[in-house]
Amino acid sequence: MLAINVVSFTLTILGCSSAIPTVDRNPTAQLLNVNERFFLIDCGEGTQVQLRRYKLSFQRINHIFISHLHGDHYFGLIGLISSMHLLGRNKELHIFAYTELKDIVDLQLKASNTELNFPLFFHALPEEDGKVILEDENIKVSNLLLNHSIKCSGFLFEEKKSKRKIIKSKVEKYNVPYNKINSLRNGADWIDLNGKIVQNSILTSKNSLPYRYAFCSDTSYKESLIQKISEVDLLYHEATFMQDLSKRALETGHSTTVDAATIAKQAKVKSLIIGHYSQRYKHLDELLAETRNIFPDSHLASNGLVVDLDDL
Repeated sequence: MLAINVVSFTLTILGCSSAIPTVDRNPTAQLLNVNERFFLIDCGEGTQVQLRRYKLSFQRINHIFISHLHGDHYFGLIGLISSMHLLGRNKELHIFAYTELKDIVDLQLKASNTELNFPLFFHALPEEDGKVILEDENIKVSNLLLNHSIKCSGFLFEEKKSKRKIIKSKVEKYNVPYNKINSLRNGADWIDLNGKIVQNSILTSKNSLPYRYAFCSDTSYKESLIQKISEVDLLYHEATFMQDLSKRALETGHSTTVDAATIAKQAKVKSLIIGHYSQRYKHLDELLAETRNIFPDSHLASNGLVVDLDDL
């Protein structure tokens, strides 16, 4: 029986609280799975425990994106790096963050006399809006400058192309070997043992359009984001406060539910997730209701929430 790998684009919420964690809301961290490539977005305190809790292998993470240097977005990083080291990791790890984070991590490693088993590369986030910070044949990641109390970035993840779907019954009928599956997904025809060309359209079907995910970390309302994240499949936008605390939100460089919903509506995104809730909110239904008044397809981030973009 031929095994066909599943093409996926899924987001797992590991933490959704603001600066102070609660017993059921960890600080910000998310894991994005793009066709079995794993990208960690922010790394608040306890992130490695959350990865274990949801049975997600952190050794498969090769790229980490840190939005800014408030502790609730990176205090879990050194612990994660240390565990990777202690568990014998030897493949390289790439961290995208503002330059000061390299100094912080280097000092922590030096103080503990730790020489990592694996290469650790830091990539400085540019202070240029919309600049591409990672790109290969499958994915492009761009920097989104936000409006917070310190330097802060969001990230736009875009599939470069959407591979074709394998028609399992046809692949088995024509005895296509497993090692040719990827070439079929990329649009190649199959030449059988008798030299007959089997058209790709017989063996595969068209997939959905390439997915796009925008992560907007701590920020006050920023209208220039609208064009940059226009029509993304999924938007995560912080909503630290309800609208009655809009003055407080502006003073601290944060957004309200109305701010997040307005950005989503104006950008015509398909679906919105809000998070980074102030610990003053014990129950989140009111935040969701206020958001849905403006943008109905809104959802609450919660620990362990998994969003499969195929389901949107």
